Amino acid sequence: MKLKRGTWEVEIAAREDQVKQAISDVLDAMKVAEPEESTASMVRDKTVRASTCRSLALALYSEGWFVSERTLGEVHEELARKGYHYDRTAVSHALTDLVRESVLTRSGVIRNYRYVQKRPSIS
Repeated sequence: MKLKRGTWEVEIAAREDQVKQAISDVLDAMKVAEPEESTASMVRDKTVRASTCRSLALALYSEGWFVSERTLGEVHEELARKGYHYDRTAVSHALTDLVRESVLTRSGVIRNYRYVQKRPSIS
């Protein structure tokens, strides 16, 4: 979940039962502290984070992660390891879209596909 207040933008990752408390804590912290950095330094230091499941799968592709065959479970675990907790069906749809776009290819049988890059990564 992303919160934006003034020049602040905060991304919160929490379990469903902890979301309300996490939001409350972040808002309280925003009231107390104001950013001291100038807008120019914030833009310079800001890292772009992919937010859609498809863009995250493309990021893995551009890192060369799909050089070897990967299962849906492995892709789902890698995204979770990086802090992105998408439903397995969302990951599956994103991978299917990349197969249709000829970015990835898949082998195997239904419910047991292995995905691998079809062409060199777009670094």
